[in-house]
Amino acid sequence: MVGGMDEPRSGRTLPLWLTVVLGVAGTAVAVMGLSAGASIIGPIVLAFVLTVVAHPLIGALVRRGVRRGLAIAITVLLVEGVLLGFAVALFLAFGQLATVLPQYSDEWQNLLDGLRSTLAGAGIGPDQVADLVHSVSPQSVISAVEGILASIVRSVGALVLVVATVLFMTAEGAGIAERLGEVPGTFRLREALGGFARNTRRYLVVTSIFGFLVAVVDTVALLVIGVPLPLIWGLLSFLTNYVPNIGFFLGLAPPTLLALLIGGPGLALVVIVVYSLANFVIQSVIQPVFVGDAVGLSVTLSFLSVIIWTVILGPLGAVLAIPLTLLVHAVLVGQDPERRWAKVLLAGTSGGAADGPAPRHPRRRGIGRRRTAEAVPDPASPRPDEWAAHEPTTDPSAARATPAALRVSSAEDDAAGPVGPQARSAGQRPVRSAQGRKDEVPPPAGGMP
Repeated sequence: MVGGMDEPRSGRTLPLWLTVVLGVAGTAVAVMGLSAGASIIGPIVLAFVLTVVAHPLIGALVRRGVRRGLAIAITVLLVEGVLLGFAVALFLAFGQLATVLPQYSDEWQNLLDGLRSTLAGAGIGPDQVADLVHSVSPQSVISAVEGILASIVRSVGALVLVVATVLFMTAEGAGIAERLGEVPGTFRLREALGGFARNTRRYLVVTSIFGFLVAVVDTVALLVIGVPLPLIWGLLSFLTNYVPNIGFFLGLAPPTLLALLIGGPGLALVVIVVYSLANFVIQSVIQPVFVGDAVGLSVTLSFLSVIIWTVILGPLGAVLAIPLTLLVHAVLVGQDPERRWAKVLLAGTSGGAADGPAPRHPRRRGIGRRRTAEAVPDPASPRPDEWAAHEPTTDPSAARATPAALRVSSAEDDAAGPVGPQARSAGQRPVRSAQGRKDEVPPPAGGMP
C-alpha cells in the first residue's frame, strides 16, 4: 500500500517460460491433429479458399440485377469448372510425360552410360555408381510419373468433397459479414478476417496474371527451341506457379529432362536459362513495379510456409501455403493491436510500408514545458527552510478563508505592479507561496543571503 492505493498487479498470470512451453505443446498437438486428418481437412480448406475468392462475384452479379440464387449458382459453377479444369490439366501434363519418355529410352541409356563413366573416373566406387544410375533410370522415372497419375485419379473423391463444400459455403457465406457484425466485440476480428480475404484474393489474382505471362513466354521459347509438347509444359508452368518458391522447379523439371534427352546438356541448359530469365524478369522485376508485395509476408516466411504446410497437409498444403499462413496470421496476429511488432517482423522489408508509421499519441501544448519547469528548480526560489513559513495549513477555517485571502493578495499585487528587475535590484526577492503565486518579501535583516 502506497498512499492508500493498491499496487498495480501484473496482467500475466503464468510465468513466461511456462507460457512458451504450453504454446509449443499446443502447437505440436494441433499439427499432429491436422496431419492425421489431412485427407479431409485439405479439401475443406481448399473449398474455403475458393469460396473466399469467389465471394465478391455474387455481389457483383446481384448489383447487375441477377437474382441472388442464380448468382450463387453461377459462382459455384464457375468455381467448380476452374477446379475441374486444373485437375484435367495436371492429369494431361503428367500423362503426356509418361507417354513420351519411353520413346527416348535409347538416348536415356546413352546419357546413363556417360554418367557412369564420369563417376567412375572421379574415383567413386562401382556400387555407389550402380545405385545412383539405377535411381535415375528410365524405369524409375516412369514409375514415379505413373505414381503421380495414380494419385490424381485417387483424388477424385476429394474433388467431390471440395465441390460439395464449395456449394454449401457459397450459399451460407452470402450474409456472414452482416451476421458477424451484429455480434458486439467482434470489430477487430472482422477487420482481421477482412484483411485475410483481401490479401488472399490479391495473391491469387496477381499469381494468375503474372503466372499466365510466364507460361506464355515459356511456351513460345519451348516451341522455338524444339522441345516436344510445349503447350503441355506451358500449362504445367502456369499451374505450378501457385506453389511459392519451389513451384518454379516443379514446372522446370519435365521440359529440361526432355531437352536433355533430345539435345544433350547444351539444349537442357538453354531451357534452364530461358525459364530462369522469364521468371526473374516478370515476377521479380515487372511484378513489384505494378503490385509490390501482394500479401505482406516476408520471403523467408513464404518459403518456410510451403515446407511446413506440405509436411502437414501433403501436396495440397504446398498450393494452400500462402492462404493458410494469411489465415493464421489474421487470427493470431492481425486482430491483436499489442502484436504489431510481430506483424512488422513477419512482413519482412514491407512491414513498415504495410502498416504505416507507428501511431503518435497527441500531446497537449504546454504539458512538456510545464513538467520541465516543475522539474528544473528556479534559482530565485526560497531555500527549504523558508518554505516552512508558507506551508499550507490543515485548519478548516483557514482553508475556507483561503479564497478571500487570494482575492486580497491579488488586488495588492495588481496595485504594486509586476515584479521586474527593479524589485530585484531594490533587494526584494520573489518567492513561491503555498497558493503557487509569486509574492514579494523583504530581504532579511542581515542583508541578502
